[in-house]
Amino acid sequence: MNGEDPCSTQLIDGDGEFHVDGVERFIKEIRLADCGLSYAVVSIMGPQSSGKSTLLNHLFKTNFREMDAFRGRSQTTKGIWIAKGIGIEPCTVVMDLEGTDGRERGEDDTTFEKQSALFALAISDIVLINMWCHDIGREQAANKPLLKTVFQVMMRLFSPRKTTLLFVIRDKTKTPMEYLEPVLREDIQKIWDSVSKPPAHKDTPLSEFFNVEVTALPSFEEKEEQFKEQVSQLRQRFFNSIAPGGLAGDRRGVIPASGFSFSAQQIWKVIRENKDLDLPAHKVMVATVRCEEIANEKLSQLTSDEKWLELDAAVQAGPVPGFGKKLSSILDFYLSDYDSEAVFFDESVRNAKRNQLETRAVNYVHSAFQTLLGHLRSRALEKFKNDLDKSLKAEKKGFAPSVRSCTEAAMLDFDTNVKDAVVKHADWDTKRVREKLKRDIDTYAGEVRSARLTELKRSYEERLKQALSEPVESILEAGTDNTWPSVRNLYRIETERAVSSFSNDLSGFELDDSTRDSMIASLREVSRDIVYKKAKEEASKVLIHMKERFATVFSHDKDSMPRVWTGREDIRAITKEARTAALKLLAMLAAVRLEDKTDKIERILRSSLLDVGSSSMTRRIEGTADPLASSTWDEVSPEDVLIAPVQCKVYWRQFNTETEYAVTQAISAQEAHKRNNSKLPPLWAVIVMIALGFNEVMAIITFILRSPFYLFGIFVVFFLSYAVALQYNLAGYFHHGMLSGIMTLSTRFLPMVMNILQGVVNQGQQQYQNYPQHPQPNLPSLTTAQSFRQHNESRRHTGSSSVVVEPISSTSSVSSNSGIDDTSPTSKYQAGEEVTS
Repeated sequence: MNGEDPCSTQLIDGDGEFHVDGVERFIKEIRLADCGLSYAVVSIMGPQSSGKSTLLNHLFKTNFREMDAFRGRSQTTKGIWIAKGIGIEPCTVVMDLEGTDGRERGEDDTTFEKQSALFALAISDIVLINMWCHDIGREQAANKPLLKTVFQVMMRLFSPRKTTLLFVIRDKTKTPMEYLEPVLREDIQKIWDSVSKPPAHKDTPLSEFFNVEVTALPSFEEKEEQFKEQVSQLRQRFFNSIAPGGLAGDRRGVIPASGFSFSAQQIWKVIRENKDLDLPAHKVMVATVRCEEIANEKLSQLTSDEKWLELDAAVQAGPVPGFGKKLSSILDFYLSDYDSEAVFFDESVRNAKRNQLETRAVNYVHSAFQTLLGHLRSRALEKFKNDLDKSLKAEKKGFAPSVRSCTEAAMLDFDTNVKDAVVKHADWDTKRVREKLKRDIDTYAGEVRSARLTELKRSYEERLKQALSEPVESILEAGTDNTWPSVRNLYRIETERAVSSFSNDLSGFELDDSTRDSMIASLREVSRDIVYKKAKEEASKVLIHMKERFATVFSHDKDSMPRVWTGREDIRAITKEARTAALKLLAMLAAVRLEDKTDKIERILRSSLLDVGSSSMTRRIEGTADPLASSTWDEVSPEDVLIAPVQCKVYWRQFNTETEYAVTQAISAQEAHKRNNSKLPPLWAVIVMIALGFNEVMAIITFILRSPFYLFGIFVVFFLSYAVALQYNLAGYFHHGMLSGIMTLSTRFLPMVMNILQGVVNQGQQQYQNYPQHPQPNLPSLTTAQSFRQHNESRRHTGSSSVVVEPISSTSSVSSNSGIDDTSPTSKYQAGEEVTS
C-alpha cells in the first residue's frame, strides 16, 4: 500500500490489531465527522489474488496495493485497509479486506478470514463479493460456507440491519447472465434457509437483512478496455447510493459519521472475543475445486470431439438413424474418464460434480436433439400431407375418416423415430414437440377442410345459379298470371335438391350440428339471393317491359298477327287492354312473392292508375289518402319490396307519356285509311251537284248527241287517259289525299308529256333507219319490245314521269286476185299499259 496517500490507511493489521490512531487521523483528513449521516461504507471480500484491489482502484479511483503478476501470485493485502472514494457523492468509505483461502495463513488458520468477513458485513452498507465466473456452483470457491457462518453469527450478535450484497462475477464467460444469476441467488437463498435462526427471526426472510445484487465483468488481463468501460458503468451506481432506492439500501440504525471510529472498535472487539466460529474442512474445498476442474476439462473435450462434431453436422442436415445410441456412447466415454480421474476425492463432492458434469453435457447436446426433433416433426407433417392428399383423391373415405387415419399414421411414425433418438442420460421431454406436431396437423387439416368446404359451397352456389338465374329471368320476363307460383315452385324444387345433395356431401366432414345447419342455411340464403337479384334486375327494367307488353298487345291481335288499322277496330278498348296488361306486369314486379301469401298490389294499382276518375272521386268523398303515396306495400315485408308505391306512380306516368304516341299514330292511320277508301264525295254532295248541275249536264249531252265526231273524240281521249293513268300509276298519287295528288301531278305533268313526245320521235327515227334493210315488213323483235317494257318498268319504279311507247306494226295485204303484194309499213304508237293489282 502506498502510505503517502493521506486518504488511505490500515484499519486492522494482519494480526487483528485495530489501529485506532490511524482511523482517527483518516477521519479527520477526509472530514468524515462533518458528513453526519450522509456517508456510505463499501467493503470487498473474496479469494486471495482475485483482483479485489484492482477492482476497487478502478471503481473508486483509490490506490490500494495491487499484486505484481510478474513476481508470482502471493498475498498482497494484509488485514483490512480503508480509503475514501474519489469523486463520488456522498462520501464513500472503501474497505479492502484480506483475501480468503490464502496459503500464507494455512488451512487451519482461518479465524481472521471469518472475523474480517463478519466485520465487513456488520459495518458496511454495501459488500462486494468478488468471485470467479467458473466458481459459480462451487461449495467453497463461492464463499458459501463462510456466508452461512456469518449469517448465523450476525443474527446472534447484532441487531438486524439491511445490507446490500453485490456479487461481482469476474472473468465472465459466454454464459448469459440470465443463467448465472438465478443459480447464484438460489444458492444464497438455500444458505439462508439452512441456517438456524433465533426464535425472533425464525420466519424472517432474507430480504429483511440483505439486498442481493449480481453483476459481471470481463477479464482485466484479456479485455482491459472492455473491463474499464464496464467498471465505469458500475461506478455510476454508487453515486447517491444512500438515496431512497439507491444501492446502499436500508439506512435504519446507521451510525453518525462522528461515531464511526468508536462503533468500528466495539464491533471488532466483539468479533475478536468470539472463538466459536468455524468453517468446513479444507479438504472438502479442495475436492470441490479439483472435481470442478476435471469436469470442466471433460466438457471441453466433449465439445471438440470429432465423433460428436460429425454427429452434430449430420443432424443439422437431416434426421440421423440411431442418434440416441451414438450420442449415449459419446457421453458414456467422457463420464467414465471423469470417474477414473476423480475416484480418490470426497465421494459426496465427486458425485455432486459428476451429476453437474452430466447435466452440463446433456444440456450442451440438447440443441442437437431439438434439431433432430424438428426434422422428425417436419417429416411426419409432410407424411400426413401426402397421405391425406392421396386419400382424398382416391375418394374411398370421407374427409374426417381420412384425416383420422392419416393423423394416426403420422403420429405413429413420429413416436417411433423419437424412441430411436432418446439419450439414456437425459429425461428430455418430447411432449411439447409432439403437441406442436399435432397442432400443425390439425391446422393443416383445418385449412384443407376450409378450402374444400369453400369449394364445395361454391360449386353448389354455381349450380344453383345455373338452375335458377335464366329460368327465373325467363319466367319474370313472360309476366303471366302464374309468374310467382312458377318462380316459387322452381325455387323450392331446385333449393331442396341442392340442399339434399349438399347435406350428403357434408356428412363426410363430420361437422357439428350448428356448423352444418349454418352452412345449409347459408346455401338456402344464396338460393334466395339469386331469385331476389334476378327480380331486382327485372324490376329495374320494368318500364321497358311495360312498353314491350303494351306494344305486343296493342299492335297484335289475339292470333299474334300484326294489326291493320282499317277503321273497324276499337282503339280505346285495345288501348285499355294493352295498358291493363302493362299494369299487371308492373304489379307482378312490384314485390317478391316467394311465400304463399296474397297481396292487394294489383288491385291498388288498378284502382289508382287505371280507374283514375272514379278512384279520385271516391277518395275525395271519403277523405282517404292516396294509397300510392307510400314507400311500402300493405301485407308485404319491406325486404320483399322491389318497386315502392310512389315509384309505381312515377313509372306509370312515364309509361303513359311514352306510349301515347303509339295510340296517336294508330288513330291517324285509321283516319287515313278511311279517307283513302272513300273515292266518291259524300252523298249530300252528290245530291247537291245533281240538283245544281242538271241543266248543264243535259246541255252537254244534247251537244254531244248532235255531233258523233265529238262523241268519238271523247271516247279516244278517255281511253288514252286511262292508258296513261295505268302506265304511270296515277291513282297511287292520290293515296294520301286529293290535294296532295293534284299537287304531285302538276309538278310532273309537263315532264311526262315531253317524255311521251320524245319517245314517239325516237321510235319514228328508228323505223326510218331500219326500213331499207328490211324489204319485207315484219313485226318488231321480241327483244325490242322487252327493252321498251323494261325501260318503262324501271321508270315507274323510280317514279319518273317520262314514258316510252312501244311500236306496234301492222301489215296491210292487198287482194290476192291482183297478184301484187302492195304492203306498206304503217306505224302506230300506243302507250304501254300496266296492270296493277
